[in-house]
Amino acid sequence: MTLEPLARPARLRPGARVAVVAPSGPVPAERLERGLDLLRGWDLDPCAAPHVLDTHPRLGHLAGTDEDRARDLQEAWCDPGVDAVLCARGGYGAHRMVDLLDWSAIRAAGPKVFVGYSDITVLHEAFALRAGFSTLHGPMVATEVFLKDEATRQALRSSLFEPESAQTLGLDAAAALVPGTARGITFGGCVSLLAADAGTPGARTSARGGLLVIEDTGEEPYRLDGILTRLLRIGALDGISGVVCGSWEACGPYEGIRAVLLDRLGGLGIPVVEELGFGHGPTALTVPLGVPAVLDAPADGSRCTLTTLVPALA
Repeated sequence: MTLEPLARPARLRPGARVAVVAPSGPVPAERLERGLDLLRGWDLDPCAAPHVLDTHPRLGHLAGTDEDRARDLQEAWCDPGVDAVLCARGGYGAHRMVDLLDWSAIRAAGPKVFVGYSDITVLHEAFALRAGFSTLHGPMVATEVFLKDEATRQALRSSLFEPESAQTLGLDAAAALVPGTARGITFGGCVSLLAADAGTPGARTSARGGLLVIEDTGEEPYRLDGILTRLLRIGALDGISGVVCGSWEACGPYEGIRAVLLDRLGGLGIPVVEELGFGHGPTALTVPLGVPAVLDAPADGSRCTLTTLVPALA
């Protein structure tokens, strides 16, 4: 089955109500407040979910219990007064709560803006596969890249309010590992989370016609080799039209990462672009997931781009 475009949420307007949730790891209070202040400066009306500053009573790597994290996301999504749901941070924990969400109720509530990356990849996949909604792989409210990097903030702000102005993505560093042009439906995120999600209830069984968007952090070249090899062995990359790579922060010498990417993806016969500028790096561009796009990877060494064929938000 070939991937089809997903339902896009409406763009945000001044005064839009925005809920901030913590589906994964615990959130530093000071960073959260700085992030909320930035959103207020955009003329948004942000509200922190009830459990956003919780820490699990026994497992300190989780932002509260699985049930409370799921409840915060569920209630925010199903609240007709909330226009967008933004994640505070990643970390770990989305796998533990994704099956606690009432996906029938989420589908019935309709699409909303949803933003996050890293561990939030699990939820991007779930919104795509269980609800049919497009989402935004973008910076999170209580992370350093959102608080400190102007290019990151501007990319998200443009995507939220004026998505037509943000349809072409790519930093100057973006280059072709395998040149060519590809068209497909964007999907993906943190590649280790895609591999971990494979084979779980409700997981993706086909990516034919998809443009794979991947990045990661803290994975040595041999671990990335294993992640990509698993995805190849289970057929998760069968039929994809191209691969768009973001940052590989703290993943060992980049020469080793590049060698793995070429070895594992170069034989697929599709364009592969490196360093487009999204993910855990010093700049985190906002990448729409679930929309048709064109990947342009010129053979002459000029700048590579990913251009969505529709704005990220309707």
